[in-house]
Amino acid sequence: MSTLAVILIVIAVVIVLALVLLALRRSVESRRRERERQRERLRSEVAGHRQEAEAHAVTATEKEDEAARERRSAAEHAAAAERHAQEAKERKRHAAEVEERAEREQRAAEFHGERAEERERDLD
Repeated sequence: MSTLAVILIVIAVVIVLALVLLALRRSVESRRRERERQRERLRSEVAGHRQEAEAHAVTATEKEDEAARERRSAAEHAAAAERHAQEAKERKRHAAEVEERAEREQRAAEFHGERAEERERDLD
């Protein structure tokens, strides 16, 4: 083999190696840029999710406060209902007593009415 052939082969090998290294470098750089774009997109998603989480946390706090108010209101209404039920029971008992008294008074009125008629007959 001639010296010229060896030199040409070495030059060809160097050129091929240079092209392979250049292609490899571009590939590595392309993957690096793609990873960076991916990371940026993920950062954006993280920021969006954090913002949503904060908004939901605020809403959750508001709803917890509202639920506490509703529980207090329900307890107040239950207490009022219990008081009203007790008052209704007492009034019903009182009404029965008054009704009984009215019946006694009616019987007494009839008794005295009969006695008055008897005494009027005795006058005649």
